[in-house]
Amino acid sequence: MTLTELRYIVAVAQERHFGRAAQRCFVSQPTLSIAIKKLEEELAVSLFDRSSNEVLTTEAGERIIAQARRVLEEADRIRLLANEEQNELEGAFKLGLIFTVAPYLLPKLIVSLRDTAPKMPLMLDENYTNTLTENLKRGDLDAIIVAEPYQEPGVVTTPLYDESFFVIVPKGHHFEELDAVTPACLAEEQVLLLTEGNCMRDQVLDSCSELASKQKISGLTNTLQGSSINTIRHMVASGLAISILPATALTENDHMLFSIIPFAGEAPSRRVVLAHRRNFVRPKALAAIRTAILQSKLNGVQFINS
Repeated sequence: MTLTELRYIVAVAQERHFGRAAQRCFVSQPTLSIAIKKLEEELAVSLFDRSSNEVLTTEAGERIIAQARRVLEEADRIRLLANEEQNELEGAFKLGLIFTVAPYLLPKLIVSLRDTAPKMPLMLDENYTNTLTENLKRGDLDAIIVAEPYQEPGVVTTPLYDESFFVIVPKGHHFEELDAVTPACLAEEQVLLLTEGNCMRDQVLDSCSELASKQKISGLTNTLQGSSINTIRHMVASGLAISILPATALTENDHMLFSIIPFAGEAPSRRVVLAHRRNFVRPKALAAIRTAILQSKLNGVQFINS
């Protein structure tokens, strides 16, 4: 059994295709297939079900490949330990971000990162929390930026910042007469939310129980939805409905499109965190990412320094 063979089976499990896995490993498909067959014979177990068009992992294969991933990570750790002079801030860093954070954080993070880690370019993935978590656990990503609540076995989180939500309304809406809006007021309005599966939608509904009750009772869960914050912004500006956005999604020029009104009392908010595998081998790179975020000038957030 070799590390190369372990890399091959992990690649096949991820790609679910021998040809694509071979390309990913920079070898020919026969070379990869022969190596995997040799490993299966050595272990006396089938790792993959080849009976369908899509290559699926067997039950035994799932456990073996999960262990193979851990072995490969530990092998990477050995390489770092063997070269004490290696700079953890050199080489690409694979960072994932949820859709409702990436457009607002990335421009400022990248500018800040140029100073703290100029030799560490970012490979980026914008996606839903569940997908980012899967990619993180199997090693396709080094770290992800998500919103709480978030808890996964084997994953460590570090808080980055808190940000409040604000109500946005079309020009001429009667909420413009108010100094602040209560969650109860929202239940009387048509409210645009992000599509189901987006964590920010759940955070908004969790913070505004009256609105959540209305959504459940009236069956509006499949209507008045937007695929992105930017889409919602423009639908509100057009006069379709009102919505709720995080502070980072608001700019100084937004008053030309719509009106922004704070919540009364303690505003609904979310906490954004940096998550990574417990045994990740580049702690200085993680620290550089966090430092760059804390040094960025994000609009309307409270950074968490501890």
